[in-house]
Amino acid sequence: MKNSLFPALILAFAAQGAQAQSLDGVARLDVIPGWQTGDGTHMAGLRVTLAPGWKTYWRAPGDAGIPPQFSYRGSDNIAAVQYHWPVPDVFHQSGMRSIGYHDSVVLPVEITPAQSGAPIHLSGTIDIGVCEEICIPMQFTFDAALPADGGRDGAIVAALLDQPVPAAAAGIGSARCTITPTERGMQISATIAAPQGNPAVVIEAGDPYIWVSEPDVTRGAGTLTATSEFVHVNQGSFAIDRSAIRMTLLGNGQAIDIQGCIAG
Repeated sequence: MKNSLFPALILAFAAQGAQAQSLDGVARLDVIPGWQTGDGTHMAGLRVTLAPGWKTYWRAPGDAGIPPQFSYRGSDNIAAVQYHWPVPDVFHQSGMRSIGYHDSVVLPVEITPAQSGAPIHLSGTIDIGVCEEICIPMQFTFDAALPADGGRDGAIVAALLDQPVPAAAAGIGSARCTITPTERGMQISATIAAPQGNPAVVIEAGDPYIWVSEPDVTRGAGTLTATSEFVHVNQGSFAIDRSAIRMTLLGNGQAIDIQGCIAG
């Protein structure tokens, strides 16, 4: 899709523990070692610091963004990883919308160890896009030991507190959606009993190989309807799991997370 228009320039630097190097003053990665939670997982953090005017992207970056990708090849004692994304901002560039962060962002990374109580060695790569007037894909290579006796870190805690609010906590019920075929894929039209205002709406299909267009949003009496098109990146046929569809309402520095939709 549109991401193929960006130059395929890969830039790399390494981070050791909580230390990092900066590349040409554009971006910096820090691995924050974190602490062991009461559930037996380990809460670490990835901090990206950007030069003034530059930005990077959320998990669903929008038409003008580059989606982040993570690899933990070379890590030890990792069974699963969960990301706790802070509330992003909405940007517009060249007539297209993107979703992401400016200045800096801390992404809490919750790691389930394969062997409880054993040391965790975090190693791998992170591919992100950073943009100012041009967009550059960057690859960070990291290698860090996560101590079992580490203390709670204020930057990670602040990022955990800055997550989208679940729909139920925001007083929003189930979303209703209709899905119909199109020439290229499928169209989804989702109706939500939403609070007043005109939030930006992000729709995710639950499948990284399905591209989702920026929604057209209309307001009704106490409702919001968002319509998007789903297209598989390989241009082939595909199925949609309604329970995997995710919608996020963004506005006024906060976000509401809506998981799944029912037919209607």
